[in-house]
Amino acid sequence: MKAPFFTVLIDTYNHGKFVEDAVSSVLAQDFPPEEREILVVDDGSTDDTEERLRKFGEKIRYLRKKNGGQASAFNFGFEHARGEVIALLDADDVWLPAKLGQVYEEFEHHPAAGMVYHRLYLWDGRAHLSEDTYFIPVSGHVTESRRALLRYPMMGTSCLAFRREALQKLLPVPESLRFQADAYLTALVIFVAPVAALPIFLGKYRLHSANLFKVNVERPSRSQIEGRMATREALLRELQNWLQEYGQDISSRSIRAYLKQWVKAQESDGFVLRAPDRWKYFRHLLDFPRTYGEIMTPRHRAYSYLRALAALFLGYHHLYVLDDVRMKRKRLFHSSAKKSGAAEKARTLAAKS
Repeated sequence: MKAPFFTVLIDTYNHGKFVEDAVSSVLAQDFPPEEREILVVDDGSTDDTEERLRKFGEKIRYLRKKNGGQASAFNFGFEHARGEVIALLDADDVWLPAKLGQVYEEFEHHPAAGMVYHRLYLWDGRAHLSEDTYFIPVSGHVTESRRALLRYPMMGTSCLAFRREALQKLLPVPESLRFQADAYLTALVIFVAPVAALPIFLGKYRLHSANLFKVNVERPSRSQIEGRMATREALLRELQNWLQEYGQDISSRSIRAYLKQWVKAQESDGFVLRAPDRWKYFRHLLDFPRTYGEIMTPRHRAYSYLRALAALFLGYHHLYVLDDVRMKRKRLFHSSAKKSGAAEKARTLAAKS
């Protein structure tokens, strides 16, 4: 039997109430069904996931395994995947109908690309959609340019598609990564192949109480922060291990700057658990424009230096409160602007009719 171009790999753990939507969004793709297979890896769910998936019959391949975390589920799925390209989809997310067709064309246009990624809407599961703010289109041989390396973003699972040839150079994913296995792959694929970015929306990232993004939006609990830090520490350790094993100089200026995004995130979470003194917080903030200044706008760079200076005078807690107020005002402004725009559009349509 001829292998399909795509294997759509859906890993799931206790997402029974969402997984039907994920599978249905793949079945609704504007792409020849004979050129894709749907592989659902159930990582030992204890809910009704298996029962809900029975309705799809032979339209999917359902594989159940003992719970081992995201890396374990990925490795299991990769072993059983038949496609030339493996496209990842979280069980709580969905794709837009044009997803596979657009990604296929991008791989055809860039035959050397090891990964294609795209934008995702942020979605509350109903009608409300908002645009991501973290997407940065970086394509080509990322590691050949320090600027590209610093701009290269981390992205959500459901926007990732890997060519098998590139993926095999990164496998197996260390199974110590119960979470963030997708971050491991995206962080390292640039060292084995060029990548291609599609600056269009081809999926929806569902916001709900159990996902990492929601934890980041709301004020997390101490246990959530500690769990996030443990996950990030394991990820950083495994990234360094792979880079050293494959001959990369992790002491080089560019790679140290690349890895610093996880180091700084660790520091930021650690400060929430234990507030730093003013001098320590000043040095933490000063490190951002010193490391990333070349990819910042002049305004952003100046703001970053001023914020570091403010830490010396205000200290961590006062600056944290000011940042919180500023972010709330920013969200309120964007919400009001969006409502005004929608109202204006409705009035225009009413006038035309």
